[in-house]
Amino acid sequence: MSTPSSSVSGPVAAAWPTDRPSLTIGILTKNEAHHIEACVRSAAFADQVIVVDSGSTDNTVALAQGLGAEVHLYPDWQGFAVQRTRLLSHARGDYLFYLDADELITPALQAQIEAAVRSGERAIWAIEWSVVAYGRELKYFLSQSRLDRMFRRDMLERYEGVVHEHAVLKPQDQPVPRHAFKARLLHYSRETVRGSLEKLTQYAMLGAAKRAQAGKRGGVLRGMASAFAIFLRLYVFRLGFLGGGPGFLFCYFIALECFFRYAALYYDRESLSQSVGR
Repeated sequence: MSTPSSSVSGPVAAAWPTDRPSLTIGILTKNEAHHIEACVRSAAFADQVIVVDSGSTDNTVALAQGLGAEVHLYPDWQGFAVQRTRLLSHARGDYLFYLDADELITPALQAQIEAAVRSGERAIWAIEWSVVAYGRELKYFLSQSRLDRMFRRDMLERYEGVVHEHAVLKPQDQPVPRHAFKARLLHYSRETVRGSLEKLTQYAMLGAAKRAQAGKRGGVLRGMASAFAIFLRLYVFRLGFLGGGPGFLFCYFIALECFFRYAALYYDRESLSQSVGR
């Protein structure tokens, strides 16, 4: 699954803590020069910040290195799950928090993460997003779901899944407690219409491939039903309409993704691939 990476180290980090549990924050990147500085700065409180890059052609790597991140290059893109598993192999902290390049850890969330690390608890922590779309924070938008993002590192075995990947835990002697941080991550989800169209293609095709592998059926009517249901849920029941134009665009693009996922599942079924690039 994994091939040897090339590594680009940042400035020498401070001595590894011995008197308290330690934290690694891991970030996946590809051409994230417009995001990476703010992202890494928000993670700078961690004992180790790792960037796993998928072959950036901009100055993402240099910017991350300049801020002290430990950078590993894996340009042979095989999917998000593979990259997260590769990142895990470089983590040294007692706890591992996965952060996306278009996300920021707020001071309130930092305090809660640090408190969780100090607790030493063997548990999983989930986060919710505060969405920033097209230059506007959707303050009243209700987050769709909680995502598991922080783990005791020695509990993690690998990641699986083409899109919306999930963690696979090592066998545990007892049930694993699950918590959720009250403070939210800032998620700069969709900043331009062009970027949204590019993301639409990627996620629709990966979602179609995942469903084809599971033997599911597609079609225009199924796509329309799925798109209408998700738009209604996000725009009306999750208060997307309170975000004005940015709120509408955010919900509409997600609905389009649902539609084209099922359209591609029917019309492109024979050519679907799980290796759609970032």
